[in-house]
Amino acid sequence: MTQSQNQTTQTPIQVAILMGSRSDESLVIPAADLLQQLGIAHEVRVLSAHRTPADTAALATSARERGIRVFICAAGGAAHLAGAVAAHTTLPVIGLPLARTPLAGQDALLATVQMPRGMPVATVAIDGAYNAALLAAQILATADEALAQKLVELRQGMADRVRADDSALRSERAATSA
Repeated sequence: MTQSQNQTTQTPIQVAILMGSRSDESLVIPAADLLQQLGIAHEVRVLSAHRTPADTAALATSARERGIRVFICAAGGAAHLAGAVAAHTTLPVIGLPLARTPLAGQDALLATVQMPRGMPVATVAIDGAYNAALLAAQILATADEALAQKLVELRQGMADRVRADDSALRSERAATSA
């Protein structure tokens, strides 16, 4: 996974995907892949709320001037990354709790969801990287009609696949019961 789509296109990065540890990369890939598919410039970084708090704060406070419009913050266990970012920016922050502990992500989910008043973090399902990217895209699409159309087409593709599966299942079941 490349750190930044921006390196080759010179398009301002719109989404920053942050993970608490390099070991989280495989769980974050679906988010980066969907953003890539939708043509959304993004970067992927390893930052820790506990081990690199100054770096995390610096990125969050400089994000708006860099053109970043949404954060996706993935972390397991204590999962304070999303909250640490939210404390330093008014940009939307999407928390992505990861199943990295014996509690299967329940600890990360609660840590991400239970933010104090005034520090909102939108939270997706445990290991829900795809939906985190989709939510980021929907936020961006409020001001980008071309992206909004891509999202309509993406949803239509999902519906088409369900209809095809339904048709195939019904045909198979009809053949076995005849």
